[in-house]
Amino acid sequence: MELGKVNIPKEVYLDFLGETTQIHWDNHAYLMVFIWFILVPLCIIAIRYGKPKPTQRGIETKISIMNPRWWWFSVHKFGLYIAVGLSIIGAAIAIIVSQGFSGSLHAFFGIATIILGCLQVISSWFRGKHGGRYYYTGHEDDPSSWEGDHYNMTPKRRKFEAYHKSAGYLVAFFAFGAVGSGLMQFPLPGLAIFMFIVVAVFSALWMFLEFKGKRHDGYRAVFGYGMEHPYNKSRKEL
Repeated sequence: MELGKVNIPKEVYLDFLGETTQIHWDNHAYLMVFIWFILVPLCIIAIRYGKPKPTQRGIETKISIMNPRWWWFSVHKFGLYIAVGLSIIGAAIAIIVSQGFSGSLHAFFGIATIILGCLQVISSWFRGKHGGRYYYTGHEDDPSSWEGDHYNMTPKRRKFEAYHKSAGYLVAFFAFGAVGSGLMQFPLPGLAIFMFIVVAVFSALWMFLEFKGKRHDGYRAVFGYGMEHPYNKSRKEL
């Protein structure tokens, strides 16, 4: 396949089916737009604006998908797992019916988006231990039980946050590029209009949540706002 040349097949013979089948590229487009323009933004909104207002003791109960106090974290974590998983499935099907990597601009943007999305998931496995003075694993008379990569903001945790938060913008860039180039390659005017509406709605929602002061400091939200917490102490003049 010549680099950059676009040849969009309309049907493909699949050996495992033993027949020729029509390729519905519109379904591929709908899936990817849903993932990267609806599901992923919702996951970002959850982690950015869903944190509770900081209290003296923070969130003392266990991080769990069953714990409603941690809903914002669970939505972000498992929502992104689902998003990346669906993206891999969508890309795999596209490669199979295209009978290989097409070499188009859309293909490069798409593969880059999925690889970076996978790295976002993988990076989350290195966020380290939670810890916390008032977390359910901590004991007032045993400071060693408070220790955790997040609570102490260890270099490991700082590296995770530096990568995970910054790389998210890079993923968004490639996702926009993938969807935009895909719609140039296979025009769907109705879907393009829908995308503009979705972007406008999410932008308005983010502005509203910022105006209402819903973006709370993550460390203070989960551990508490007191100066007895190490990262609060190190930022006392900020």
